[in-house]
Amino acid sequence: MVRIALDPTPYHHDFTLLEFPEVAARLGYEYLQLTPHVDFSPFFRYPKADDDLVAKFKKAAADAGVGIPAILPVQRISWPDEPQREAAVRNYKRTIQLAVELGVPVINTEFSGRPERSEESEAAFYRSMEELLPIIEREGLRLNIDPHPDDFVEDGLEAWRVMRGLNSRAIGFVYVASHTFHYGDRATTLLPEISDRLGAVYTADTFDHRRSHGLRYISNPPGNAARIHQHLRIGDGDVDWSELFTTLGAIGYLDREDALLVSNVFAEDEAADDVSRFQLARLRELVSEGHRP
Repeated sequence: MVRIALDPTPYHHDFTLLEFPEVAARLGYEYLQLTPHVDFSPFFRYPKADDDLVAKFKKAAADAGVGIPAILPVQRISWPDEPQREAAVRNYKRTIQLAVELGVPVINTEFSGRPERSEESEAAFYRSMEELLPIIEREGLRLNIDPHPDDFVEDGLEAWRVMRGLNSRAIGFVYVASHTFHYGDRATTLLPEISDRLGAVYTADTFDHRRSHGLRYISNPPGNAARIHQHLRIGDGDVDWSELFTTLGAIGYLDREDALLVSNVFAEDEAADDVSRFQLARLRELVSEGHRP
C-alpha cells in the first residue's frame, strides 16, 4: 500500500514541531515526513533535538496516529571546501542518531554541493560517504538522495550514476516531480533505470523553464545562473502526472510496501489546508490511475 506523507514546511511558522503530527492527522494524512526545522535539524547546522524532545515528538506522533516514515536533513556533505564538509559530516552523524532514536528507517536528502565546482563537489561527496555510509549500513537505514537544482549534479541520470558508484543497497534515489525538468524530463527512461532503488517520490508541480524559448518564466539579469522552479499544487504546472504515475506503476513502485509519496507544495502557505487536502485526494486518484493496465 502506497504511503502518502505530508511535508509540514508550510506550517513551520504557525505551529510548533510537536504540533505537526496533529496537523497532519487533521488534514487526513496518516504519515508525516519531518523536514528541516529549527528545533530538530536545521538547514546546514547541528541538530538541536535532545532525547527529551525526541521522546515528546514520538509521543505526539503516536497520540495523533501518524507515522514518520522518513526524515529529511539538508547538510553540505558535498561541499568543496573542507570546513563546511567536515561540519556537515559531524551534523549528519547526529542526524543518524536521531533517526535511530525515532525509529525512522529512511533519510531523504540532497547532495548539497556546487555546480560551478562539480568535480571537487563529487570528490567531497564520496569522501563524506566514506565516513557516513558504514554507519548508515550498520544501523540498517536507507539514504535516498535528490539531485536538487543548483547542485553539483542536476541531471537525473548522471546523479544516479554518482549514487550507483557507492555500490551500496542502502543508497537510493528521491524523485522530486518539481525538479523533473532540471533532471532532463526523462521519467519514462530514468525511473526504469533506477528501478527498485527508487526510495521516495515528492509530488508538487512546476513550470518547464525550457519552454517558450527559455522564457517560460523570467529572472534578471538575462543569462544569470539562477535555478528557478516552483512547488505548486498538482495540475498548476507543466509536469505530466499521467506519464509519471503510469511509469511508477509499470516499474512496480506503486505495489511496494515501502513506497512513499510526499506532498510538498510550498507556494501557497495562505491556503495550506485546502492545498494539502487537495493533494491527498489527487494523489489517491493518481495512484489508482497508475495501477490501471
